[in-house]
Amino acid sequence: MKGPRKLIEGIGGGLVDTSRAAIELWLVYVGTIAGIIRGRRGGRPRGEIVRQMYSVGNRSVVFIIVTLGFIGMVMTYEACLQLQRVGIADYSQVGSQYIKLIVSDFGATLTGLMLATRVGAGIAAEIGSMKVTEQVDALRMSGVLPIDYLIVPRFIASVVMTNMLTTLGGTVMYAAGGLTAQYSFGVNPSLFYDLHLLRPRHLALMLIKATSYGAAIPVVAGFCGLRARGSSDGVGWATTAAVIGSSFAVIVLDFVISAGALFLFGGDL
Repeated sequence: MKGPRKLIEGIGGGLVDTSRAAIELWLVYVGTIAGIIRGRRGGRPRGEIVRQMYSVGNRSVVFIIVTLGFIGMVMTYEACLQLQRVGIADYSQVGSQYIKLIVSDFGATLTGLMLATRVGAGIAAEIGSMKVTEQVDALRMSGVLPIDYLIVPRFIASVVMTNMLTTLGGTVMYAAGGLTAQYSFGVNPSLFYDLHLLRPRHLALMLIKATSYGAAIPVVAGFCGLRARGSSDGVGWATTAAVIGSSFAVIVLDFVISAGALFLFGGDL
């Protein structure tokens, strides 16, 4: 009887912990939105949003450009190679279909995943270090709301810079794919860089996804940082949990938003 009882207790305990964590995450999100509405009344230092925009955006530019550029090259090369293998020498649709995928999905999602690893880990490590060294408690004692001070500036900066990096990364991805198609398969650039299939709804979808990812990453990472306990081990746990949680949030949001768009537009997407 001890075996089944322990199993049931383990499952129940896991469900309780998961539910508690979900509620705490939701409260962090609500507190972040409330902090945005309060503005600097919550104790946010002047110029902090600009500093966070530099940290999130400028320090991620090279990372995003290199990563999405190489992914664009590989994707285009594989697409053209598969067409060549099945005996289709017409590459006229590669570029026009490729830009649709970049704008409606790949540009924002890949950028979000890259930022989840770099930005999410950095936010969790910084806030986690402050938590285990009792700096967060010191903020509360000083009458400053930790969420307003620590998460709100990162939230605003992440939303703005994720959209900008998505645009930049998608552009580099498309340009790198065009160069690959041209020099590897002789595709005419004017044929590849064809935007006639691109629609405003694709741009709207990119904006929605980039904004959603930019909002989710700092909230999840900040939540993990605030849950750090102990010493350096707790900070390490928070960093790992932030990367996993932020990446998972990006994937889930991608699925939900894409499914909603497919439901609204059907085969016209």
